[in-house]
This record gives sequence, structure tokens and C-alpha cells, in this order.
Amino acid sequence: MTPGRVGAIGVVGGGIAGSALARALSLRGVACTVLERSSGPSAEGLKINLPGNAVRALAALGVADETMDRGIRVRRREYRNGAGRLLFAVDEERFWGSGQPSVCLRRGILLEVLRRDVALADVRWAAPVDEVTTSTSGASVRVPPAGPERFDLVVGADGVRSRVRAAIAAAAGGPAAPAQGSLMTETSWRFVVANPGVDCWTVWSGSRGTLLLIPVDDAHVYGYASATRGGPAGSGRDWLRTTFAAFPAPVVEATVAALAPGAELYHSPVDEVRGRRWNAGRLVLIGDAAHAVAPVWAQGAALALEDAVVLAALVAAGGDWSRLGSDLERARRPRVEHVQRMTDRMSRIARVPPLLRDLTAPSVGPRAYASAYAPLREPADPSPGRPAHPS
Repeated sequence: MTPGRVGAIGVVGGGIAGSALARALSLRGVACTVLERSSGPSAEGLKINLPGNAVRALAALGVADETMDRGIRVRRREYRNGAGRLLFAVDEERFWGSGQPSVCLRRGILLEVLRRDVALADVRWAAPVDEVTTSTSGASVRVPPAGPERFDLVVGADGVRSRVRAAIAAAAGGPAAPAQGSLMTETSWRFVVANPGVDCWTVWSGSRGTLLLIPVDDAHVYGYASATRGGPAGSGRDWLRTTFAAFPAPVVEATVAALAPGAELYHSPVDEVRGRRWNAGRLVLIGDAAHAVAPVWAQGAALALEDAVVLAALVAAGGDWSRLGSDLERARRPRVEHVQRMTDRMSRIARVPPLLRDLTAPSVGPRAYASAYAPLREPADPSPGRPAHPS
């Protein structure tokens, strides 16, 4: 444990990014206050896929073993066309190595694991922040009906519609980066249903739609359905039924089950944030508030966990509070922009006409996978140019 600088840290948002930061700071001996708008912890939420770099960050947070014990390891990926033909496969376990395997589990379980035994965090539920400001001497937030509360640093972990991001833009004299629909699909369907016989991470891509199924326990799969070539995955339930009606039996069975009464089925936008700046004065962003990315490479939670580990290391290192945000951005932006480039690249590959895509996928697909993930096998570095040593 490293003693952190003396000061008060406010974290706006208690989701994955905020909970991971509270844990990372506590491991460093640094206290913080977490302001979360929801009324309390919940086990709700569908499944989340965590590639090897996310598991490495969880190891730095001391919870990788429990996370893997409570989830299902993702050992193999299969990419298939809409007729079911295997285009290429990836041995995930071999790629990532035994020390940082990919895993899939329920989002609520991940949050439960991150929040447990975080001694130095004061978590305030039902605390929606409606005003954020910064100055040379500190930053403040307001949770109505109380007046502003001052901190030495305020971290925005408040997601795609971040109020802290808007305050950073205002402090810098420009507009906030808006959320925008992803290049591959503007909306998606997500669900959990009985496993129709899928034994590994498997995706099927047709001319209109793409559907991913991942086993999440002995009896269920997580499903993610999206448009293949841009635009929305139709908001009507008929889109899900008709788009995949001619796909192989496991896909049809899964979508029929997802449309049954009482199924866990959600339709939502797939938003990205490509912010020009992640900090201003004593304000700094992490996770989706800074760089929400479409789940093409399952990097939303992974990057948030890495942000938390790196920011906690920078806080513990001491120095000027007003420079901490720029230090974080300098350390993290190259890695984030790599993921964004690879996300756009894969989205463009998906837009190729199906016949050409099927012909080129066996050679292009494995190279795209390796290009996207190979740099992420290296630890997230709080100071570019020297190795990271998280507690």
C-alpha cells in the first residue's frame, strides 16, 4: 500500500469505472467520496464480456480470481456467416495466456466484487449531481437540495451523458463532445436465454444483422444482436425475428426465446464518445464519460478498469492536483485511440458486401483480431516510457 497525497477526491458515478476507481484508490491508501444517482446496489444488468486486458486490470484490483470463479471463461471464438459456415476461429486462451483469460459474467456480479471491502470509500446513494465547477484551487459538485461540496479533484465516471464532461467543456470554452451512434450499428438488442447448444463465443453475420451468443453458465447464453452495415437495429421486435429467421438453428432458437413473454430482452442505443479533452483544472474523466466505444472488441469496461488503475497510481505518486488530469490523458489516450481505430476498422470490414466479406474473412479476420488485441496484452501504463507497477 502506498500513501496517497492528502486531499479530497469526489467520484461522480458508481458504476464500473467509479467503483473500480474507489477500489484502486483504497488499495493505495487514498480515500474518496462516490456520488451515485441510483438508490442502491442492484444485481440487475445483463452479461458483460471481459477480454484478457480487463482481467489483468482486475488482478491489479485484487479481484481477478473471484471474477473468474463467478463467470465463465471464454476459451474460443468462432466467426460464422449467416448460413453458419465457419469463416475463422481464435484460440482465446492461447492468445491471452493462462494469466489473463477472457471471462463473461453478469454485470451486477462484477459491481458486487468491485465494491466489496472498499474501506476508504464513502459511497452515497441517491446522490444525483446537477452542477459541477472547477477553479485553480479545487472543484465542487452539487447534489440537491444541498449546497456545493468542494473537493481537490472531481472524477467524472458518470457515463455517456456525463455532466462532468459538460463542465470540462464549459471550463475550456467549447462544446461538450456529444454521444454519437457507432459506425457499425446505432442500436442493439441484448438478452439472456437458455443455451441452444453453443459451446463457445460465436458470432454469425448476415447481410442485415449480426448476432453474438456467449455461454454464461451451464444453461444460458448472452445474446447481442445488431445491424451489420450501419444504421439502427430496428426498434420493433419484428426486426429481431425477421432478420435472423433464415440463420442456423441456434440463432433462430435463441431469438425466438428472447421474444417470448418474460424474457430478459433490452433494446438500446450503441453510443460512442470521442472527446477532444478529458480534463480541465481539477476535473478529469474516466471510462465511458471520456471514451465510450462500441462493443466490437468488448473494451468499454476493460478501458474503464484500466483508467481506474492508472489514475489511482498517478494520485498516489503525488504532485500538482491541477496537472493530474493531463497526466492521465497523456498516459491513456494512445491506448484508447488504438481501440477506437480498431473498432472503426472492424465496423468497415463488416460493411463489405456479404460475398466479398465471406471470401476475405479467413485472412482478414485473424489479422484484425491480432491487430486489435496484441497491444492490449501489455499492461496499462500510468507513465508512458516506464513499466506500470500497480499495487
